[in-house]
Amino acid sequence: MTTERRYDIDWLRVIAIGLLLIYHIAIVFQPWALFIGFIKSEQSLESLWVPMTMLNVWRIPLLFFVSGMGVYFALRKRNWLQLILERARRILLPFLFGIVAITPLHFLVFQKYYNLPLGYMPHAGHLWFLGNIFVYVLCLSPLFFYLKSRTESGLMKAWSSLMSHPLGPLSVAIFFVIEALLVQPQIFEQYAQTWHGFYLGLLAFLFGFLFVYSGSSFWQTVLKWRWLYVVLAAAFYAIRLSFFEMQSPSYLMAIESHCWILGVFGFGYKYLNKPSHTLSYLSQAAYPVYILHMFALYLGAWFILPLDIPLHLQFICIVSFTGLVCYVLYEFVIRRIGIFRPFFGLKGKRPAVQEGQLSRTIG
Repeated sequence: MTTERRYDIDWLRVIAIGLLLIYHIAIVFQPWALFIGFIKSEQSLESLWVPMTMLNVWRIPLLFFVSGMGVYFALRKRNWLQLILERARRILLPFLFGIVAITPLHFLVFQKYYNLPLGYMPHAGHLWFLGNIFVYVLCLSPLFFYLKSRTESGLMKAWSSLMSHPLGPLSVAIFFVIEALLVQPQIFEQYAQTWHGFYLGLLAFLFGFLFVYSGSSFWQTVLKWRWLYVVLAAAFYAIRLSFFEMQSPSYLMAIESHCWILGVFGFGYKYLNKPSHTLSYLSQAAYPVYILHMFALYLGAWFILPLDIPLHLQFICIVSFTGLVCYVLYEFVIRRIGIFRPFFGLKGKRPAVQEGQLSRTIG
């Protein structure tokens, strides 16, 4: 198995989580925000939804792909028991802690903002993703360890050969099309705590592992054909905007999503596969920020929405407030106080030398 350090994969995780923050903040300014439990602005910025709906078909599937890739790298130095214990510590513990101590915070802010009776409500909330990932690790690790033991098999060589053709990575989209046709989700982008989200995530997690398992062939293919994948994705997106009012049939959105993701992997491999001090810091911070961001977002909406300032400025202010609160909590509390670190997916104490090393926590 390859021992190459893949900085682009870490960058893509960081970028995807950053986009997640912006996407969730954009929901505050949509007329339907209240129906899915978000604090809602009295005025709408529906124009924000045009770029957001492009992001929404691939941002969560991308994280599932990257998480599967993270397990591939984790298997290099772990046996089955070590992998499960490590994932329990890095994923299951923050997931359970978040249900009882983090997600109730933004529900309390929501209740306070709308003058509702205050009540404690343990809930997975946005941390549903972690629960799914841990289940995928349990379900798929026997297959992954089997494949690990057969890196020179004919099956692996055939898979690597398929991935060396531009249609090879594209052909994987058929599995996501089948999922969409069988499950028939009412809204393709409704991943959270739905069977559609579970099965789509399972497929993305599996193929994320298999893409890295194929060796360099997959990466060379997406590098060479990255523009083809992006052009195809943009064409499907244009069709969705022009003919389906942003919600085309799920099987078409599955293909669009897959094309965007292949293009993102290709551009990431070309431009992001290099170390930096910024990446070292952000790759550590991304997981705690993901866990905390909804509380910071709701708090920002509570303070900023009542202000008599332009709507676009409100959006910018909530983005800035959310980022600042997450940074302060991470840098001065979670990162520095050892007792908090395990509950946010970090090692129990801050090693002086290894603090900057890259983390593949979500996965």
